Amino acid sequence: METPAFLDRSRPDVPDVVVPGGVTPFHLAGRPVRGRLVRLGRLADALLTRHDTAPAVSALGGKALALVAALSTALKFQGSFSLQIKGDGPLSLLLADCTDTGNLRFCAREDKEALDTLLADNPAPTDRELTGSGYLALTVDQGPETDRHQGIVEISGDDLAAMATHYFETSEQHACWLTLAARRTPEGWRAGALILERIASAGGTPAGTNGHSPDNHDVSVALDDLAEDAWDTAVVLARTLTDDELLDDALPPETLLHRLFHEEDLRVGASRALAYGCRCSRAKLADVLERFPEDDLDHMAEDGQITMKCEFCNVDFRFARSEVGRHPA
Repeated sequence: METPAFLDRSRPDVPDVVVPGGVTPFHLAGRPVRGRLVRLGRLADALLTRHDTAPAVSALGGKALALVAALSTALKFQGSFSLQIKGDGPLSLLLADCTDTGNLRFCAREDKEALDTLLADNPAPTDRELTGSGYLALTVDQGPETDRHQGIVEISGDDLAAMATHYFETSEQHACWLTLAARRTPEGWRAGALILERIASAGGTPAGTNGHSPDNHDVSVALDDLAEDAWDTAVVLARTLTDDELLDDALPPETLLHRLFHEEDLRVGASRALAYGCRCSRAKLADVLERFPEDDLDHMAEDGQITMKCEFCNVDFRFARSEVGRHPA
């Protein structure tokens, strides 16, 4: 007996790609700094090549995937963390998300004619030239039983790293530094990210007090100064990272982090896996179709078949018209 569409959880074959050490968390002991290093490896190529997009759009998509992977692993939740950019440029919509288990997916919507015009004049446009003016939204979705937490800011800056930094400064009021990189290499597309976050400083006695207890205000000022210096030092060191290092599969994450922060009492945590993670299925798309009026379903059908495309994995799902809606007697 054939499984009804609304119960059919099957889906077409998609790349079975897992990067065991995709995200490496770390912190600098005694300093107000924690961070994540993200290396998508061959997963970037598997995700980006599912879409027939211009290299500039793929590069922005790779950076978006690395960013959501970095941010999702900083939260303790079950659900997904998503980045959405909507603008009036040739790339009208970009969406990337990552689940708490490290499953990534990506899609983009572009105006082919406007994009071709832009690329004819400028083969290497900035991220802002692709998106135009609009907004950037970051969303935490913990499922249908909870309210989504979403922050939205106006697009600001020439690249995605600057846009995300603007978000943290204005929406979260949270000190953050990050760099993103994505490009096509001889081995295929690669993408990565390094993100630093300033966290609350631990208490203690400032150097030079000889164990005595100075005025509480002086202690607070001294601690704040030490924390500021530690944060500034970490950012200066992070800025020495090159895109080549960030995207080099042969350079282990621990080695790269040691290069950057070995003098700052680096502590590296357990790495987390990332994977190809589109969550579409025939059942989910059948549920979408069931919401359409019968006349619309009839109009959508061609030769008795309705085709629904998953924009994330770029796969067509086909349904017999009799499978969905109020079936004719």
